[in-house]
Amino acid sequence: MKKKVLITGAAGFLGSHLCDRFIAEGFEVIAMDNLITGDLKNIEHLFQLKDFHFYHHDITKFVHVPGDIDYILHFASPASPIDYLKIPIQTLKVGSLGTHNLLGLAKEKKARILIASTSEVYGDPLVHPQSEDYYGNVNTIGPRGVYDEAKRFQESITMAYHTFHGLDTRIARIFNTYGPRMRLNDGRVIPAFMGQALRGEDLTVFGDGLQTRSFCYVDDQIEGLYRLLMSNYVLPVNIGNPDEISILDFAKEVVKLTNSHQKIVYKPLPQDDPLQRQPDITLAKKVLNWEPKTLREVGMKKTYQYFKGLTEEELYRSEHKDFTAHNRL
Repeated sequence: MKKKVLITGAAGFLGSHLCDRFIAEGFEVIAMDNLITGDLKNIEHLFQLKDFHFYHHDITKFVHVPGDIDYILHFASPASPIDYLKIPIQTLKVGSLGTHNLLGLAKEKKARILIASTSEVYGDPLVHPQSEDYYGNVNTIGPRGVYDEAKRFQESITMAYHTFHGLDTRIARIFNTYGPRMRLNDGRVIPAFMGQALRGEDLTVFGDGLQTRSFCYVDDQIEGLYRLLMSNYVLPVNIGNPDEISILDFAKEVVKLTNSHQKIVYKPLPQDDPLQRQPDITLAKKVLNWEPKTLREVGMKKTYQYFKGLTEEELYRSEHKDFTAHNRL
């Protein structure tokens, strides 16, 4: 009997790559997404497979899946500033009600569940680099609080289910990840720069550009997540690339990569935007025997080629999402 995995947020960036990985590993995959931020194009190549099933469903509502489930990976959530600022209530609901529903499902099915948390639980960190024992510096009522606190609550309720119900849980703190299937113009650094370069616009740097990020290529991220799911470690684990770079230097790399000759322009830094972001992956190396392998130069070339290969219709769909209906929630 093939093992069965449920992946929520399956039509999104990371979710779709997880679907590919688990199909390749010989699993039966149940993909679930309400398509608020996801795109069926990311998984349409899997629809013809007998071991792939898609459920169009909002996990903030009751979740029912017939039959046995061995693993659940919870990746349903807006993940970019533009998205969660436009749908703040839905962001909070998917992190709270949605997580609660999936933990209940995991309990019912006796399944192991991996929760996708984020480096944003550290907020604008006062400790650098960030290790798992750092509790963070988060503004609960700031504009980013709807995402940061949703993820922090997600971790708390997951550990409560583990300690109280004995549920088999895993928590991944995901740092900035990039690669094919990202959406352009979603507020994150790499798709924002790529979109501006493709449109021939100047690259926008916020603040003085000296704030830092650490970018992990998607293939490395998926490998780390897979190893965490299959490990016996239940506490949070940072999954990211510790190769830190300033936003200004990164913008210069994008100009060089795209040969776009755009200027770099500066705008005010958004409220609560983290000034430093670098994972300490000592724990991942120790318990997962994992560290990223892809050089940024290589990963960025693959990502740029993906965006260059999109049709005009695909580019438009990647850059525009209508959240009007969901703002009533």
